[in-house]
Parts: sequence; C-alpha cells; structure tokens
Amino acid sequence: MSDEKEKIPEMNTENNFSRTKKDSWWDIIKFALITAAIVLPIRFFVAQPFMVSGPSMDPTFHNNDYLIVDELSYRLEKPKRGEVIIFKRPEENKYLIKRIIGLPGDTLEFEGDKITVKNAEHPQGFLLNQSFVQNKKSEPKTTVILSETHYYVLGDNRKVSYDSLSWGPLPESAIVGRPLLRLYPFNVMGFFPGKESL
Repeated sequence: MSDEKEKIPEMNTENNFSRTKKDSWWDIIKFALITAAIVLPIRFFVAQPFMVSGPSMDPTFHNNDYLIVDELSYRLEKPKRGEVIIFKRPEENKYLIKRIIGLPGDTLEFEGDKITVKNAEHPQGFLLNQSFVQNKKSEPKTTVILSETHYYVLGDNRKVSYDSLSWGPLPESAIVGRPLLRLYPFNVMGFFPGKESL
C-alpha cells in the first residue's frame, strides 16, 4: 500500500467565480433586451395605459379610471358609431376620451337635446339613442355635414364636456384607439367598457 496521496488537481475558484459572475450579468442583459424587444412594440403600436381625467364621460367613465387602450383594431377596421375612443387633437398636446356620434359622410341635425342622423343608409334620418347621456345639453337648430375623413365625438356628460360641439369634427388621423380594458376601479373591471349601439 503506497503512502503517496493521490493528487487532486487544484481548482482556480477565483477564475470560476469571475466567469460565473460575468455570465450572470450577460444573462441579465440578454433578458432585458429580449423583454424590451417584446414589450416596447406592444406599448407603442398595440396597447398603452390611459387615465381618465375629469367628469366629461360620467356616468360611463369617471375621473381616475385606469384603462388599457387598444391601438391596433382601428388599423384593421373603421371606428363605429357608439364606440368610445381616445384621440389627440393636433391643436392640443393631450389625450381626450369621447364617444363617436357621427361617422364620415353623415349629416347631423341638432335641435334642443335631440340629434338626428342622416346618411346613405338612412336618407330620412333616425333619432340617435342617447340613453347613456348624463346632463343633456340643449342646442339651437344646427346642421353638421361630415366629410369622408371626419368623425363627430361627444362626451356622455354633455354639459361639462369639451368635444365636437366646441371645436367641430375630429379628423380620423387624430384617433389613437379605443378602451380595451378597464383595470381600475376593481369593481367595474372589464373588456371594451362603455361600448353602446346607437
């Protein structure tokens, strides 16, 4: 039996630790880059957060409601009457939320708190259903004819809303998207909040 001890190769623990540390940092950087590559396009082209400010959409949306806005759908289809949209007017550096009342090509007739819509499909016109409206606003007899690239948008709380009654038709190019999800308040969470058939 030999008295010689078997030689075990020495391990360079310092180099191994340094290599492991370097690999860990590289993994973190790769994870951050992959996450950014996935999240940023979604944030800028598909969905973005939006917080309602003010009472102009009461009772449908309230101040500080937290929404996720769908920015993709309107690249594939046209907005419809009754849908709530988020937009940014070229004249203002802020986002607004209102409901679509008039579509491109419509003629809108205002009288008192009633709105009549005339178009190719309804040449005699139909009275707009406004059951969701709070604080209706009486308007003098007025007619608005929309071009093929403009919409007419109003707030559900008419008396305090800053909308097309104040500044006119909205160009289609100003529309950002529609509410996809209401995240807050928790008791009214849901998909496509505020959608109405008019």
